[in-house]
Amino acid sequence: MTQIDINGLLAQMRTLSAQLEPNAAATPALGSGKPQDNFGNLLRQSIAGVAETQNTAQQMTASFERGDPGTDLPQVMLAVQKADLSFRAMTEVRNKLVDAYQNIMNMQM
Repeated sequence: MTQIDINGLLAQMRTLSAQLEPNAAATPALGSGKPQDNFGNLLRQSIAGVAETQNTAQQMTASFERGDPGTDLPQVMLAVQKADLSFRAMTEVRNKLVDAYQNIMNMQM
């Protein structure tokens, strides 16, 4: 892994960490007119991120197959593995959501 890849990965991790931390000052007040992020929006953004990762990996693979200069095998393999991991994580989240939904639906009232 090159130094640039490590720095990019660290920057992404810091951005995600900052987004996940609860911050009372950044939370909009009720009635402020600003739409709040809800679970549906978060899910859409996550799916879009996975799709973008897969598209990037596919483009890098095609670029490497064409023999474009500047595209080396380690970068392509890293992008493909990152796309695979993000897809597997998304699948696991989906499975957990389906299980939770089924558990709720099977509860007796």
